[in-house]
Amino acid sequence: MKISRDNLPQHIAIIMDGNGRWANKHTIGRIRGHKKGANAVKTTVRACREIGIKYLTLFTFSIENWGRPAEEVSALMSLLEEYLITETKDLQKQGIKLNTIGEVEHLYPSVKERLRETKDATAKNDKMVLTLALSYGSRDEIISSVNKIIEEYKKGQINANDISKETFTKYLYTYNMPDPDLLIRTSGEYRISNFLLWQMAYTELYFTDVLWPDFNKVELLKAIADYQKRERRFGLTSEQLNEQLPHKIK
Repeated sequence: MKISRDNLPQHIAIIMDGNGRWANKHTIGRIRGHKKGANAVKTTVRACREIGIKYLTLFTFSIENWGRPAEEVSALMSLLEEYLITETKDLQKQGIKLNTIGEVEHLYPSVKERLRETKDATAKNDKMVLTLALSYGSRDEIISSVNKIIEEYKKGQINANDISKETFTKYLYTYNMPDPDLLIRTSGEYRISNFLLWQMAYTELYFTDVLWPDFNKVELLKAIADYQKRERRFGLTSEQLNEQLPHKIK
């Protein structure tokens, strides 16, 4: 599978779906399916770094996931902690900076500590930013941003006329990264599931039937190749885009 290095998505976001169905397909427990999915995370992170992707955001654990059986939630937290323990050195070696978005204060204390340690250890890395969306929900993020603006307005720190799309973006968890160029969702589901709703206004969407544990570099390249066939017009016409070349819309 060949892709152009001149037209890579700067930011890829992935909804990693299908661990449970993969486990059922192989007649094993869901937790073992999640373990297999963790291996796919390692493969995808390394592949993105090798290809030259600058930002990779993984929907790792949603706010709604807290409603799953306690045993499964505990297993997911343990897998996350294990990933941080085993992969920190590799993240350092590859120059990958770890970032998080979401209500991480709700995570298990041991997980929060590991996250802090890994984020501190990788803070100066600049080859790629890996963002884990943890205890994340996009509607909650938007409401949180609105509340921050209201508080600043009450304190006289912001005027009503100052509020715009650009200023609102600064209150989101993702204020320090570009919006996703490409969203990949695995397992054959065709929905966004409360993930980066504001940020994906002009994101290209790619859906695949491949279950997350089976996702690999080849599947990643397929998604990027499909992305590179598309014309991103951002509400303009093809003729207008051609007139703006060689300049690119940011």
